[in-house]
Amino acid sequence: MLEHKLKSCQRSKRSLKEQLSKTEENVLIIIYQYKEKVNLVASHGQMLEDEQAKVSALRVEREAREGVIELLHKDAMKWMDKFALTLNKSQELSRLLARAKAVADTYSAPDEVHSLFNYCQHMVELMTHIIRNH
Repeated sequence: MLEHKLKSCQRSKRSLKEQLSKTEENVLIIIYQYKEKVNLVASHGQMLEDEQAKVSALRVEREAREGVIELLHKDAMKWMDKFALTLNKSQELSRLLARAKAVADTYSAPDEVHSLFNYCQHMVELMTHIIRNH
């Protein structure tokens, strides 16, 4: 009977060893899977941080562009004011040029003077066109 119990204990011992071995394998598999999940979460976390950094950089870039656009708009408005002033002066130039032409015609000025007046008239017209159309 003792022999029978001894054999039974040995079988139980073997069975327990097998079960322990399987349990160890299962625990190692679970640990490996857990490590993979931890690495995946860390990788995903890093990707999220990278995306947040990109979004933040894009936000800063957009704000900088908006600032530049605002400055350009202010400059454009300043130049438009200057152009309007120049346009008013160009109209005055046209009047002065017409008077100068009349004097040149009255006193028979050389052809070079008339050419200069024509050139000036052309430039005033060009400037007026540019200011009005831009």
